Formats: sequence, C-alpha cells, structure tokens
Amino acid sequence: MAAQEAGWYGAIPLAHPQQDELEALVRQYARLVYRVTFSVLRHHQDAEDAVQETFVRVLRQGEKLEQVRTPKTWLARIAWRVAIDRRQKSAAPANEVALEELSHAGVELMAADDSAHDTVLAAETGKMVEHLIAGLPEKLRAPLVLSTIDEMSTAEVGEILQLSEAAVRSRIFRAREILRDKLAALMEVKRDH
Repeated sequence: MAAQEAGWYGAIPLAHPQQDELEALVRQYARLVYRVTFSVLRHHQDAEDAVQETFVRVLRQGEKLEQVRTPKTWLARIAWRVAIDRRQKSAAPANEVALEELSHAGVELMAADDSAHDTVLAAETGKMVEHLIAGLPEKLRAPLVLSTIDEMSTAEVGEILQLSEAAVRSRIFRAREILRDKLAALMEVKRDH
C-alpha cells in the first residue's frame, strides 16, 4: 500500500515555479493587458478574449519568464501584438467617427436644458474625446493610448511598438495637436448653434 501511495504521489506534478510566476503576472498585470487590448479592439468581449490569448502565449513561452527584465513592457508588447493580430483577422472596420457626427452630437448636447447639460457634460465630453481618439490614425493613436491611458513611459511605449523614444514623443505630440484641432472645431460648431 505504501508503494502504491508513493507511486500515486509521484504521478502528481508538483507546483511549477513557472505557473506560480504566471499566476503572479495575471494578478498584477491583467488590468494593464485588458487596457492594451481594449485600446486596439474597442470591444469588451474581444478584449477579454485577447487577454486570455495573451496569457496563453505567455504560458507557452514559460522558459522565457525567468529572463524577462520588465514584465510590464513584455506583457504589454505581447498583448499589443495579440490585439493587432485579432483586429487584422477580423473583417470589421476600425471604429472611426466622422467629425460631422461628433459635431451633431455636440449640438444635441448643447440643446439639452442646463441642468441635464451639467449632469451629462462630463460623460458626453469623455465619449467625444474617446471617439476622437478612435478616429486617429493607428500610428498616432497607439502611442497616445499607451502613454496617456495606460500611463507608460516613452521608453516602454517605444519598446512595445518598436519605435525610438523620439518617434514616440513626436507621434504623441502630433496626436495631441490633431485632437486639439478637432476639439476646437467642435467648440466652434457649438458656438455657432
């Protein structure tokens, strides 16, 4: 009986350090990975699926876990690639919103009475900015989202997108200029109505 028990226990794999590391990574970085995938895919369910795929890829690269110097950047890069791959496989077009639609939404918002306007203003402004960001070209949107929303440094963004820090700063600057111009145009439309 003792031999059988010893054999049975021997058949049970002990906890793998790689699995413990993966669990720690999931606990610590799942939100970051979700934000990265959502910033690309713009759909909750697709982003959740991409998070799972990201951690599956990490699990497959188990030996590399020990060699990773900056897990945050490494995971974000994997998540970014997974999300880009999923978006490219999808036949759905990117979520872009025309300036006229945003202008119309702004006019409708201003037509609401003052108390409703005050209550909804922050939410509507946030939605408008989100739509404007979604309308940016990918090469400008990606650095902006990663640096501003995901609060990554230019070095981390550069590593994820395989760009120099100067290129990252330039693209973020250009994205902010475009957003500022579009917001100014929306404010002009709002004043005219």
